[in-house]
Amino acid sequence: MPRLAIFASGSGTTAEAVINACRTGRIAAEVVIVIGNNSAAGVFVRAAHLGVTVQHLSARTHPSPEELDRAILQTLRASGATHLVLAGYLKKVGAQTLTAFAGRVFNTHPALLPAFGGYGMFGRHVHQAVLDSGIAFTGASVHHVAADYDTGRVIAQIQVAVLATDTVDTLAARVQAAERELLIDTLADQLNEPDLAD
Repeated sequence: MPRLAIFASGSGTTAEAVINACRTGRIAAEVVIVIGNNSAAGVFVRAAHLGVTVQHLSARTHPSPEELDRAILQTLRASGATHLVLAGYLKKVGAQTLTAFAGRVFNTHPALLPAFGGYGMFGRHVHQAVLDSGIAFTGASVHHVAADYDTGRVIAQIQVAVLATDTVDTLAARVQAAERELLIDTLADQLNEPDLAD
C-alpha cells in the first residue's frame, strides 16, 4: 500500500481531508507523516489530533537549503513514505528529494494551470488575479512537481465559475472545496495504478 507524506504550511484542512480519505478507504494509501515549514501552523494540530506523526523542518531548523533538503529526505526515508503530497506547502521541494521521489510528488494549485501559476501565485494572490482578469471560469489543478513553481505535468483539473458577486474570500472558499475533492479523487485514481502503487 502506498505511504503518503503530506507537506503543508497552513491550517491543514486539505491534509486533514486526505488523511480522512485514506482512513475511510477512499484513497488506497496511508498517511505516515506530515511535514511543515511553519512551526505554528494549524496542520500540526490537526495531524497530531488524528494520530499522524508530524515534523517541523524549515530554514529555522536547517539554515542551508541543501542541508534542509537532506534532512527532509532522511525524514521521508525513515518514515517509509513512497509518495509526497503538497497540500498548501509554500516552499520549493529540494532537488535531492524531487529526484528520489521523481513522478511521485503531487501538488494542488488553486487555478487552471498554466494560467495564474508561478512564483508568488498562491492563496489570495491567485484569486485576486483571477477577479482582476474578468474571466468567467477559474478552478483547481493537480500536477506533478518539477523544479520550478507550478511547471510539472498537469494530471487533473476542475472548473469553478467566477460569479459577478465574488470577492476574494467567496471565490477562494469555492475553489478550495473543489481543490480538496479534486486532490482526493486524483490520488485515488493515481495510487490505484500498479506502477504508482508499488
